[in-house]
Amino acid sequence: MSGIPTHPDMIEVDWLTGRLRAAGQIDDERVIGFSWQAIGTGQVGDSARLTLQYDRAGRGPATLAGKFPAADQTSRGTAAAFGLYAKEVGFYREVAPQLDVRVPGVIAAEIAPDGVDFVLIFEDLGPARGGNQLASCSAEDARAAIRQAAAIHAPSWGNAALTDLPWLQPVPGQADQIKALYGNAQVIFRERYGDSLEPEFMAICEELNDNRELWFGREGGPKAILHGDFRLDNLLFDIKSGAEPVAVLDWQTVAVGNPLTDIGYFLGTGIGDALRREYEDELLGLYCAEMTARGVPLSRDAVWDHYLVGAIHGISTAVFSAAYVERTPRGDENFLSMARGGCALALQHGSLGKLKG
Repeated sequence: MSGIPTHPDMIEVDWLTGRLRAAGQIDDERVIGFSWQAIGTGQVGDSARLTLQYDRAGRGPATLAGKFPAADQTSRGTAAAFGLYAKEVGFYREVAPQLDVRVPGVIAAEIAPDGVDFVLIFEDLGPARGGNQLASCSAEDARAAIRQAAAIHAPSWGNAALTDLPWLQPVPGQADQIKALYGNAQVIFRERYGDSLEPEFMAICEELNDNRELWFGREGGPKAILHGDFRLDNLLFDIKSGAEPVAVLDWQTVAVGNPLTDIGYFLGTGIGDALRREYEDELLGLYCAEMTARGVPLSRDAVWDHYLVGAIHGISTAVFSAAYVERTPRGDENFLSMARGGCALALQHGSLGKLKG
């Protein structure tokens, strides 16, 4: 046993009291009890809101958010195999303090040596409005998200102190492992969604599978910290009753790479094709302006090809995740939404041609 509470029911009040004191959140008061309820829609980790009871009045937070390993064994196994839990813990410990992105403050970030048992206890950002992949968003929400993307990328752009962190480097042989698994993932994706996904979009998925040697392990372009799953389900809007516009959650896929991957992913798979087509030029311009204001001069022409190739990440993520995480009805809708958006962008702008060229 790791001693790490991997489910809300495993949290002991003395453990929670100690973590709150170490984080400077309470003084002499003690947690004497709490209740919890599940929150979020994640398939790789399970999240809960904790409502705390103290022995006396003080300055302690009334609620906290917690994240734990997925109860589903398929999702948990995939997360462990690709180091997703360790990455998220490492992000909050080492990377988040050096970026400008708004993330929840951390009370505890602990993981066992096996990379499976972990716990994250956060500041509760509610009341807030969760992003919904299936419902798209307003243009203003999309603008707020793009500003946060720049707050990730600009401080880490070419910053070796972050991009050279050992635990963020590609695991030797992992790209080959993903390539080997991807063909089977495409088979599952085709069998599962062949009657639902538009034929022209499934053809894009098939073409990407045929060219997976060119995609997985691909490098090139500038280096920065990537979120890796930058879409609406991983964003909270109007946090703390509207006191702040947005926060970014779910950092299991944090990585080092071309930052335009996050932008292509967000505009392609993240916000829906209709909104993307209407606001694509504006949002790309906003990103370049935000990055320039933060000391990284960019222009639309300079980022365009990287953006188009980056959008492929959304397609491959939808296909791979559909095969190797827990299957749920919302998950099916989510992966179809991601594939539609990413494939629509790729088809309109020739993303796979840029990959092959």
